Amino acid sequence: MFASTVRGPVLVTGGAGYIGSHVCKALAEAGARPICLDTLEKGHEWAVRWGELARGDVGDGRLVEEIFQRHKPQVVIHLAGYIEVGESIVNPERYLVNNSAKSRVLIGAAIRHKVEAFVFSSTCAVYGLPQSELMQEVHKIAPINPYAVSKASVERALEAATWRGLRSASLRYFNAAGADSGGEIGEAHQPETHLLPLAVDAALGLRGALVVNGEDYPTQDGSCVRDFVHVSDLADAHLKAVEWLLRQKPGRGRHDVFNLGSGAGYSVKQVVQEIGRAVGRPVPHVFGARRPGDSPQLVGCIAKAQRDLGWTPLRGLEMQIEDTVRWRRAMVR
Repeated sequence: MFASTVRGPVLVTGGAGYIGSHVCKALAEAGARPICLDTLEKGHEWAVRWGELARGDVGDGRLVEEIFQRHKPQVVIHLAGYIEVGESIVNPERYLVNNSAKSRVLIGAAIRHKVEAFVFSSTCAVYGLPQSELMQEVHKIAPINPYAVSKASVERALEAATWRGLRSASLRYFNAAGADSGGEIGEAHQPETHLLPLAVDAALGLRGALVVNGEDYPTQDGSCVRDFVHVSDLADAHLKAVEWLLRQKPGRGRHDVFNLGSGAGYSVKQVVQEIGRAVGRPVPHVFGARRPGDSPQLVGCIAKAQRDLGWTPLRGLEMQIEDTVRWRRAMVR
């Protein structure tokens, strides 16, 4: 944890979720007071250990207004939203309402209450199919699934909000992984769809064989290539983004975007091998069909975040796997 200047009340939507709970912990350690707004549909009450829980929906305008009037947060970190690509293809309207329309309620409240810094949890999926080996923020926005469309829509709304004086940053995550090194919080999705916990559970005998979706992609070994970034590094990046926004000229709107990844790609097969080495036994796995909406390769250039935010990820794939293994073992005790 670095020395942060973020202080006072900070509204964190989705703060009971995987990334949100790590952000709340980082905020509390920095001396801020996180206020977690979460429905607990996907999040967990046990993960709200730093600050107050306001249970409710970010699309509930009356509740959001009450929170602003009561706590007067001048910083908003918006992580609430659905995240499953496959589900978004089956039910796109659900994602456009929950992720896009409801976010506009929060953005409107932030404008009315003259919020000084608004940080949005976006995704590298807005880029769609990669046009270069390392994807930069200037890459064309061409989402190939409704989940990514819903995130790109919020980015556009934040761009429009600059005309009302809102200062915001959209953080385009690559693949979040790992868990809190202190063992207090970690990944606990229902259903779980992320590679590291699924593969670790398979290796530990906590579930059946891992299904690797696709082995015929145009990559070196035929499996998808992804950029993995530790969830605690992501949490630190949110604080860095808030600090950066607060340094911008007051009274003038601004929106910018930043990739958050490691800058290195690993194939699914490589990750499975590394997890097997960490656990001390091979990961049982089988190969299935490609998932609709998946890109063959998503690896980010993080030079802009390093330069402007002063952020560099410190925890590589080995630590991500170690922390995931420790967390998954703790969950079944």
